Amino acid sequence: MINHTMFVQFTEPIPDADLDQYLADVEKATKNTGSLLTFAAQRHIRVPGEEQIPAFIATVVIQLGVTDLETLGALFVSPEVEAVFDTWRTRYPYKAAWANHETLA
Repeated sequence: MINHTMFVQFTEPIPDADLDQYLADVEKATKNTGSLLTFAAQRHIRVPGEEQIPAFIATVVIQLGVTDLETLGALFVSPEVEAVFDTWRTRYPYKAAWANHETLA
């Protein structure tokens, strides 16, 4: 299994309800591809003073599990998945970083 762990940093404040909807939309679109084995998402837990650190600090982390790299590639060219990312990036600009990896111990 390949895990795609994505760190999403919204560049402007996003209301909690909108962030919940973003995560629900990503989950629905990725599950609708039929190729997803696992889905998990969590909000970043802030630490006092971290805004002073010059680092990429995610708003949320999303992890998608698929069987192999070919399946992962197909998932991200799904029209529904692309539409979700494009729609939300228009509403609330964000940056993303990710890593593809085997399951962490």
